[in-house]
Amino acid sequence: MNSLADLSQRQLILFDLDGTLVDSARDLYASMNMALAELGRPAVTETQVRNWVGKGASQLCSCVIQYQEHGLNPELQQQLLQRFLAVYQRYLCVDTEIYEGVLEFLDYCRAEEKTLACVTNKPFDAAHSLLKQLNILDRFSLVIGGDSLTHRKPHPEPLLHSIHYFEQKPEHTLMIGDSRNDVEASRAAHVDCIVLSYGYNHGEDIHACSPQMVIDSLAELIPR
Repeated sequence: MNSLADLSQRQLILFDLDGTLVDSARDLYASMNMALAELGRPAVTETQVRNWVGKGASQLCSCVIQYQEHGLNPELQQQLLQRFLAVYQRYLCVDTEIYEGVLEFLDYCRAEEKTLACVTNKPFDAAHSLLKQLNILDRFSLVIGGDSLTHRKPHPEPLLHSIHYFEQKPEHTLMIGDSRNDVEASRAAHVDCIVLSYGYNHGEDIHACSPQMVIDSLAELIPR
């Protein structure tokens, strides 16, 4: 077994949200098209949205506008962002599902008295509300959104903030994510990182960013 999968020396485990704990793409896709319709703009596809999510709502809206306008229009991007956030907050948890193996692993972490934090680029209010609606908010001692600090992933600040907040050390911390953002943030913070094979990575093969370890389910990390 890869030594990274030995959690006995890890006290703090940081989780990405979208594409790691939950498959939220269908709700993001539906909300984006509702926002686009309100602005009189053409719809996008679910496949496109799955390729664009992961770097926060602002970047998602930038990808949509760049695709439709063949270049970034900051004014249109801001209009879409404001409309999208308003719509998405109402339809956060219609079709969003927790990935298989997640609840089992969270239960294991609780039994082992691990400290868990959710570190996402999703806006804090949306992340907090989504975790609450999925009945897993109580598993996390801290939630950091993409708008919680000055910087978001792939900058290391969210990871370093979490480590300092819980007075932990990088070597006793593990990041679990699904994208290049998580890998690069972890490297910069000197934190080990395990990524899921099934998540959102902007259409790029997750192996392209040379992650330390790739798994197909969080259940793989539970000792048998």
